[in-house]
Amino acid sequence: MKLWDKGFSVNQQIENFTVGKDRELDDYLAKYDMLASKAQANMLTKKGLLSEEENQSLQKALDQLLEKESKGEFFIDEGFEDMHSKIEAELIKTCGDAGKKIHTARSRNDQVLVAIQLFHKDYLEQVMAKIKELSSILLEKAKEHKDDLLPGYTHFQAAMPSSFGLWFSAYAENLISDAAFLQAAYTVADQNPLGSGAGFGTSFDIDRDQTTQELGFNSMAVSSVGAQMLRGKTEKAVAMAMAMLGGTLSKLSYDLVMYNSQDMGFVKLPNEMTTGSSIMPHKKNPDVFELTRAHCNRIQALPNDVMLCINNLPSGYHRDFQILKEILIEPMLQFQNILDILIFALPQLEIKQDYMNQAKYDSIYTVENINKKIQEGVPFRDAYRDVGLSVEDGSYEPLKSFKTQHVGSIHDLGLDRIHAKLEALKLN
Repeated sequence: MKLWDKGFSVNQQIENFTVGKDRELDDYLAKYDMLASKAQANMLTKKGLLSEEENQSLQKALDQLLEKESKGEFFIDEGFEDMHSKIEAELIKTCGDAGKKIHTARSRNDQVLVAIQLFHKDYLEQVMAKIKELSSILLEKAKEHKDDLLPGYTHFQAAMPSSFGLWFSAYAENLISDAAFLQAAYTVADQNPLGSGAGFGTSFDIDRDQTTQELGFNSMAVSSVGAQMLRGKTEKAVAMAMAMLGGTLSKLSYDLVMYNSQDMGFVKLPNEMTTGSSIMPHKKNPDVFELTRAHCNRIQALPNDVMLCINNLPSGYHRDFQILKEILIEPMLQFQNILDILIFALPQLEIKQDYMNQAKYDSIYTVENINKKIQEGVPFRDAYRDVGLSVEDGSYEPLKSFKTQHVGSIHDLGLDRIHAKLEALKLN
């Protein structure tokens, strides 16, 4: 069955190519198409295009389909082109002519677009919740390890004293900053395109405000032409948000791979979270963070993939948009898995002790030696030269007893301020 069936058949090879992975990927969108159809039926009833009896029949049938979908019992059979044709066929089978009327005053264009907008809204809400949970874990770890010093690195060389309090809180705050891209993507997704039809509206007197309110959209995509231009724009915004978060999580994972190595040895993973070698029995590999790093690096390529698919298209609908589902949906699900594994793994991360007592880290206190001289009245440039010469001639003795004073430093992490940013984080 096809919504555009006009009584003639299409070459099977052409059909297989044009349908692509729609049946498989539409499983993720079917719920939202059903919800939008419920709102469409209610609106058509209000406008006298469906009777109350027809609407009650459709609402009951759609609720039954939603229940089947929630149980994993809704399938798009091979004989159907996509979720729309499958759902409409089910409605016709159950409701008769009322099922044939459900498509009144809408096109498959605005039908799929509203489902995608709802899908992305739901997804962004789930990701935001996970980001907040992960940030909370990082802030708890920062508080727990605020007194555990850590060598800070620049150019892959030990540079100055840092701390795990600073390190954990840094990633929490950066994830909160990245979440601004989730908010931006949500704003784009939180617009109702239903009623824009094929991109030019309809001559029926429909009520787009009603469907906007019933579907929980904050606003309506007013222009029918502009509503269709959301296809690709929303996907690009979601991809960019994922890429920004992925960049931060890739960096976090890379840090932990290094910190877990024998050369650094700052952290330890429980045995059950590591893998081994087939030949070297001593190996305990941090595969979880290596895979997280790789997946997050792939995710950072998503905005480019989306743009290459849609970048040179004029206004209006084009079948190119179908490919966006293939580009984006699987990485979206993978990204949720990444967040889940980090939420699971990070609380179990053990911070080792006493590594700062190694002589190789003595040089990271040179700045503290300089600061002490400055406090004694020595100009900075002279203090810098004197300490540098002492390192070279072997007379340098590290000043390990120091205390930072300003917010956002080792001894004043400013966790309350970062917590405030986290508490203020919301999508709308």
